[in-house]
Amino acid sequence: MFSYYLELALRSLKRSPGLTALMVLAIGFGVAASMTSWSVFRAVSGDPIPWKSSKLFVPQIDAWGPSGRSDKDDGEPSDAMNYTDATTLMREHRAKLQSALYQIAPSVVPAQAGRHPMNVSGHAVYGEFFPMVDAPFKYGSGWSANDDAQRAAVAVISAKLNEKLFGDTNSVGKSLNIEGKDYRIVGVLDKWNPQPRYYDVVNSGGFSEGVEDVFVPFQRAIDVGIPNDGNTNCNETPKESGFVGLQHSSCVWIAFMAELDDSSAVSTYRDYLTAYARDQQKAGRFGWAPNIRLRDVPAFLEHEHVVPSDTKVSLLVAVGLLLVCLVNTIGLLLAKFLRRSGEIGVRRALGAPRNAIYAQFLTEAGVVGLAGGVLGLLLTGAGVASVGFVLPKSISDLARLDVSLLVITLLVAVVATMLAGLYPTFRASRVQPAWQLKSN
Repeated sequence: MFSYYLELALRSLKRSPGLTALMVLAIGFGVAASMTSWSVFRAVSGDPIPWKSSKLFVPQIDAWGPSGRSDKDDGEPSDAMNYTDATTLMREHRAKLQSALYQIAPSVVPAQAGRHPMNVSGHAVYGEFFPMVDAPFKYGSGWSANDDAQRAAVAVISAKLNEKLFGDTNSVGKSLNIEGKDYRIVGVLDKWNPQPRYYDVVNSGGFSEGVEDVFVPFQRAIDVGIPNDGNTNCNETPKESGFVGLQHSSCVWIAFMAELDDSSAVSTYRDYLTAYARDQQKAGRFGWAPNIRLRDVPAFLEHEHVVPSDTKVSLLVAVGLLLVCLVNTIGLLLAKFLRRSGEIGVRRALGAPRNAIYAQFLTEAGVVGLAGGVLGLLLTGAGVASVGFVLPKSISDLARLDVSLLVITLLVAVVATMLAGLYPTFRASRVQPAWQLKSN
């Protein structure tokens, strides 16, 4: 019977090509707008490390007190740490894995004669950073806790930098000149650029176009004076100048992340942070009650408003446009179906049940939805390719037309159109055969 209803639907749609085209266009544009916006929203609001995000936490300690915060902070401590607090937490080491980190942008001097130095981006981190964030390695691995303790001149580089300097060969054990000093390469990362960049929202804002090219030990970077290339927030001017002055100040510029395996570990670590802040209060360093926060990655990303508000607004507007298109489609289908009241009356008089009328007209609505979905696919592809004109490149590059989006687009088009066809089909099925036969 389905093939019969399908044939009837195609015949009906061919009889009124203009009306059919209007419905297909309405569905196609509505679905394309919503799916394009959804692709962007899905990309920026996704969990960057879903298998582990609930175990990765960002601790926050109020190092400024009420006088150092603005009213808009709503009592929240800074999202970064100063050098004193970050290094103390690392030294006391109460988490399974943890790392303080700050952004760097050193110069790298290629070993080949005649090649110019290049500026690269990266982070100064502890060796525990790599297993904590499950960073994938193409060659080698991260450095050891002993390397951290010895402030060893070791480095992990990206696959991109490895290809530039060593032609994508295994460079582990080779020397790399960073800021005029030689570092031994211990690992080469595979392709890895998580978005949002959850481990350092403080500096990236969540999204960054560039790949992290080099990682060096935190205390090594401090010792040789590789300056902070990220954000620095101060509630008062440092008493000393330069990078050393920054380390001795209350300015916050260091991100921090800790891995805690279960609720018990989270509770214990939260108690530790509170006790640490209370100890600082007793020592006279803090003149206020302990004010700490401990959020996992999803909660911290939400707290930092990493998902741009304009993407949420765009999604709501697009969904609203789809609803308007569906309302218009309902009106067009209603006019089309009721125009065939005579045909429906004859079929009902010949014994066709209401279920048959439902099946026939819902099949027709489904065909319209399928055609609109195909048009929507084409328009969605164009929309995804064009989001760079209205959104920053770091965000627009995340939107992709993948298989799941294609399937969802078709499903939304067909299901939405069939839902839109329910009321017109209901009205058509209620046509009284006697009235139609008498009027004809």
